[in-house]
Amino acid sequence: MRFDVVTLYPNMLLPFFSEGILRGAQDKGLIAIHVHDLRAFSPDPRGIVDDRPFGGGAGMVMRPEPFFRAITAVEREVGRPPYVVLLSAQGVLFCQEIAKDLARERAVTLLCGRYEGVDERVAHLCDLELSIGDFVLAGGELAAAAVVEATARMVPGVVGRYQSAATDSFFAGPRLGYPQYTRPRTFQGMSVPDVLLSGDHERIRRYREREAWRKTLRHRPDLLSLNLPPRPSAGPAKPEG
Repeated sequence: MRFDVVTLYPNMLLPFFSEGILRGAQDKGLIAIHVHDLRAFSPDPRGIVDDRPFGGGAGMVMRPEPFFRAITAVEREVGRPPYVVLLSAQGVLFCQEIAKDLARERAVTLLCGRYEGVDERVAHLCDLELSIGDFVLAGGELAAAAVVEATARMVPGVVGRYQSAATDSFFAGPRLGYPQYTRPRTFQGMSVPDVLLSGDHERIRRYREREAWRKTLRHRPDLLSLNLPPRPSAGPAKPEG
C-alpha cells in the first residue's frame, strides 16, 4: 500500500514515519510513504501557496492550484488516480472502520491544510474529508500522521501478530479494549487479577469481555448508545372504543 502526504512542512512528518512499526513496514515492503513539499507544486516561482480570501476576513487561504498539481504528479507516479483525503476540521470523524476501508485502497493521498483553510474547490477533487476530533490544529500534519499509522496497522503483516490489532479498542466496533497486565505480578500493592493467571482461556476471555464493557461505560459511555439495537416500532395506533 502507498501513502502520499502533501504538506508545507515535510520535516514535521519525516521523523515520525521513520520510526516504529511504520519504519518496519516500509523495510518489509508492505507500505510505502512519500512526503511531498506543497511549495514544489506552486505556480508561483517564489513557492507561494496562499492568498487573501475573497469576501474579506482574517488570515490567508491556501490556493487550489498546488494541490491539483500535487495530485496529478502522484497519479503519474502511481499509474492510476489515488484515493484522496483532505484533513479538515469540517470532515467526518476518523474512526477504526474508516482506517479499515482506507487499508483496502492501493494508494491514498493525504492533503494537509494550513492557515485559515483550503480553497473549497480542493474538496471537490477529494474522495473524503477527514477530521481526527472536534478541535482545531494549526495544520493537518498531526492528523495525517494519525491516519497513516492507524491505516497501516490494518495492512496484513504490518503488526507482528494480527491478533494484536484485532484486540485494539474500536477494532470490533465502538468499544474500548480490555485492561492489560504484565510483570511484576504485584506492584505497589496492586496485583494482577487471579483469573489472568488461571490458564483457563474461556474464563480469561469472559473476564476480558466484561472488563472491556466496564471500561467503555466508565470512560466512553457515549459509545454504548452505538451498540444498542433499534427500538421496536410502536405499530399502528389502535382505534378507541
